[in-house]
Amino acid sequence: MESGACCSPLVREPLTEDWAGDLARMFKALGDPVRLRLLSLVASHAGGEACVCDISETFDLSQPTISHHLKVLRSAGLLDCERRGTWVYYWVIPSALQQLSAVLLTESGPAVLSEACTAEVPA
Repeated sequence: MESGACCSPLVREPLTEDWAGDLARMFKALGDPVRLRLLSLVASHAGGEACVCDISETFDLSQPTISHHLKVLRSAGLLDCERRGTWVYYWVIPSALQQLSAVLLTESGPAVLSEACTAEVPA
């Protein structure tokens, strides 16, 4: 195992400007409860993808509003989609979820410095 591999990137070193921008767009998109639920519905749907027709009825929102939220999730790089006939099918982009979780991941518990991390972080 690499030294410091258990540490969140936030603890190991500062994020680059580009990476911070990408992460901020994803976290901002997930800052809305409807979008967070939409991502969860798509991710947990059988087969890992969901037709917009399957998820729209879960919400007391108009179809254009659902489409707007799905577009925001796509623009943030969290979802991708494909039109099949008259319906659009969505799926989660696994690498995006990996980025979000990796930046916050710690060996266990809340983000704190471990002995392995403190050796690499300047005081």
